[in-house]
Amino acid sequence: MEKLQEHKILVVGSSNTDMVIKTQHLPRPGETVLGGTFFMNPGGKGANQAVAISRLGGNVSFVCKTGSDIFGHQSQQLFEEEGIDTSYIFSDSMNPSGVALITVDAHAENCIVVASGANANLLPSDLEQAIDAVEEADLILMQLEIPMETVEYVAELAYRKKKKVILNPAPACPLASSLLQHLYMITPNETEAEMISGIKITDETSAVEAAKFISKMGVQYVIITLGSKGALVYHDSMVEMIPAYKVQAVDTTAAGDVFNGALVVALSEERNLSDAVRFACKASAISVTRVGAQSSAPYRNEVDIFG
Repeated sequence: MEKLQEHKILVVGSSNTDMVIKTQHLPRPGETVLGGTFFMNPGGKGANQAVAISRLGGNVSFVCKTGSDIFGHQSQQLFEEEGIDTSYIFSDSMNPSGVALITVDAHAENCIVVASGANANLLPSDLEQAIDAVEEADLILMQLEIPMETVEYVAELAYRKKKKVILNPAPACPLASSLLQHLYMITPNETEAEMISGIKITDETSAVEAAKFISKMGVQYVIITLGSKGALVYHDSMVEMIPAYKVQAVDTTAAGDVFNGALVVALSEERNLSDAVRFACKASAISVTRVGAQSSAPYRNEVDIFG
């Protein structure tokens, strides 16, 4: 696919393989259940976002660490097929690739166990070997499925080099104030915003209070995603609610990853923030009408004609 612009995007994050079994009910401790359909999906928040960016026309490089095993080799091949720059994907001979074991029952309830594997071994020393990728990037997108020390190292390095760092703080966990001060933008959902701010979000007013609190901690732009309600944008005491697009949701897996990937693509095209968030809401809306993680990420022409 021909890239629509030249601004370089760097994603630093995780890559997993999701192994899913559908069954009538989730097993109790000690119980063996005969399941039905089994399938494998490529996943991991970093990988999901990198794929979404590439499909939407972004010029993207991906830094991650996989095991020297069949899952790692398959991931590398998939990323290349998606048009992602894989120059900085590291292979770990000591740890396996990250996997998630997922059981889904007849009521769509699930039970998930993640073995982070090589993702947990993506260290600052690896990023020292990827300095060129940071130098070349205009925008750097990260999540929290890799060690926090690595996230903090990249954020500080990028901040010193005057790069725009966007953090999708998922999965939710406390964040150091020093990290927040190195961010250009943060994109928590309600749960993550509550974790960071300590303010329980029950409506738009409390969401604004949480965004204001996070902003005062040093982040220039705060975008709180509110699911079917849309997204709240906060900057310099200005608040805007961007509504979600109404669709029939089938599977919300990776909807947040698609949102973040699309947002960064729009920012790399120098769209204003409101338009960028609308573009991200469109892409995310399309993704929830499809099953799977990376498989649900839309292509650029689909988003351009949507809505």
